[in-house]
Amino acid sequence: MANTDNIRNIVLLGHAGSGKTSLAESILHKTGATNRLGSVDDKTAVCDYYDEEKGHQHSIGSAVVHTNHAGKLLNIIDTPGSPDFTGPAIQAIPAAETAIIVISATAGIETNTRKLSALTAEANMPRIIVVNKIDADNIDLPGLVKNIQESFGSQCRCANLPAADKASVIDCIENQTGDSPLMDVAQAHTELIESVIEADDDLMESYLGGEEISTEKIASVFVEALKAGTIIPIVFTNAREEIGVTEFLDIIVKYTPAPDQASPAQLTAGETVTELQADPAGPLAALVFRTTFDPRSNMKYSTIRIFSGTMKSDTNIFRNDEKKGIRPGHILKPQGGENKDVDAGSAGDIITLAKVDELKTGDLVHDGKAKGTFELPTVPAPMYSLALEPATRGDEQKISSALDKLCEEDPCFTIKRDPQTKELVASGLGDLHLRVMIEKMENRSKLSITTKEPKIPYRETITTKAEGHYRHKKQSGGAGQFGEVYLRVEPAERDSDPPLQFSWDIFGGSIPRQYEPAVAKGINELMLTGVIAGFPMQDIAVSIYDGKHHPVDSKEVAFRAAGKGAFKDGVQNAKPVLLEPIVNIEITIPAENVGDIAGDLASKRGRVLGQDTLPGNIIVIKAQVPLSEVAQYNSQLKSVTSGRGSYSMTLSHYELVPPNVQQQIVAQYAKKKEAD
Repeated sequence: MANTDNIRNIVLLGHAGSGKTSLAESILHKTGATNRLGSVDDKTAVCDYYDEEKGHQHSIGSAVVHTNHAGKLLNIIDTPGSPDFTGPAIQAIPAAETAIIVISATAGIETNTRKLSALTAEANMPRIIVVNKIDADNIDLPGLVKNIQESFGSQCRCANLPAADKASVIDCIENQTGDSPLMDVAQAHTELIESVIEADDDLMESYLGGEEISTEKIASVFVEALKAGTIIPIVFTNAREEIGVTEFLDIIVKYTPAPDQASPAQLTAGETVTELQADPAGPLAALVFRTTFDPRSNMKYSTIRIFSGTMKSDTNIFRNDEKKGIRPGHILKPQGGENKDVDAGSAGDIITLAKVDELKTGDLVHDGKAKGTFELPTVPAPMYSLALEPATRGDEQKISSALDKLCEEDPCFTIKRDPQTKELVASGLGDLHLRVMIEKMENRSKLSITTKEPKIPYRETITTKAEGHYRHKKQSGGAGQFGEVYLRVEPAERDSDPPLQFSWDIFGGSIPRQYEPAVAKGINELMLTGVIAGFPMQDIAVSIYDGKHHPVDSKEVAFRAAGKGAFKDGVQNAKPVLLEPIVNIEITIPAENVGDIAGDLASKRGRVLGQDTLPGNIIVIKAQVPLSEVAQYNSQLKSVTSGRGSYSMTLSHYELVPPNVQQQIVAQYAKKKEAD
């Protein structure tokens, strides 16, 4: 069990293809944790151990590995870089002290890199930028460094520089000499030192007074500068050739905060905020930040960052505010897809528990002395959906159980049974996301499903006042049925809650009050199915003002039918229309694509509300557009922007469907109804 001050926790973040996994593999090999250099291309990477990751040759979930360097325990969280799999990457951020932002020297700063870096900045997290793939031809490193400083701030300073032959790097922290084609080493050293000493007023005063600052003093203040954000070091690597990796590791162990040096994690319980000190002797408090299932045994693994206290196999632990204790069993140390037993996990460390099915990602794990919740970064809402159907009848329950496990693994993958369309709908961050998750389910559970575009959840409403009437009369030799209802309908305020405003305005007892629930039930049945295209209705006010009953033949079933019939008559007389869901959409794109995207939105009946300009010639377009026009927008955006664009959507409101579109929808419904 490592001492807390000898632990370093880092999370590798960046866009897909930047080389995060290759960097992790190079670290493991350089430090002797593996006896051969793992490769994504050769499908031998320790961090990409799922069959789907090997097949697609990119990470789809976060992986945790560990190694030792210069007497320090390094816990490394490798995360997916594709925007489709950003959920596990975001969930890993609170588990580390330092974020490593990996940027490809060939591709530059990409969309997901910006988003993930912004999240770490919001969390006031120390950051180091790794420019990887420095061996590539025709790269503009000076231009990239300038772009990094424009995007992330002038505090981004080179901590080392690539040598002219790109086969080594030159230290700029303790060294002021050397030959780099990127910039003068002495200049890089000066810029770096000036940013570091901004975190110490006394040191800054000495420096401005002409005093030469020793490397020992620089080292002593570097961690504080990193925490304060006055310095974001830039380092250079070629991970596949293991160039610059040892120098990068030296910076990690020397200059990044140990858990007991970092800003304490916080628990919030109402208005009470508790800071968790990284003390192994303190009360146990830990965060479940990752959930996985073994693809062969289906065994559940919960990966936990311990912020305070110590956990042993016989520790009685609790989940959130539950009163029932749990025995953790074996304490495991994760190494990609493998786990080994350890005696305990203490403050600052990352461990894994097996077969503790009660635990969920985001849970507080404690010994009964901690209380509250962790404030965690928000993950994107899944808005790309597919309707799922079992390929084999009778597999519905098995499929549901298998999909539930995938939902536990990825917070941006959700499953729900749409109460309106009755479809089982899977939602994610894009087509690739859903296809891979379905592939995982089929591989693990040996189940097959078919997919199709889900139905758009249209609604129906009315546009004018109208009267409705219906007499239900049934005589079949025995006891009869009789009920008659008169009512008025009129439009209610848009997006009313509840969607039906019901009023019983009978005077004189023409319908006894005992039949009010039956009439209301009949009306509510029709509210669920609509009258023109089979969609639920909303924003309707109905008043029951007259009717007739029979002392013998009137029954609840008769007034239920009469209420439904009168309501249908009234709605049909009130010029019914369709409503469609309108979403707020934010589209992040390179500036050169603005015209194409704006024109495309206009063709989709969208309204551009404004746009923001981000560093690096990036534009964020904000618009409102019908969901039906962007339900499968992911592939379209990738095509227009060559994969450099991203978007997010949230439901805004419902609006009237244009008449020509409504005609098409109603005609399709009538055709389907006739076929059925």
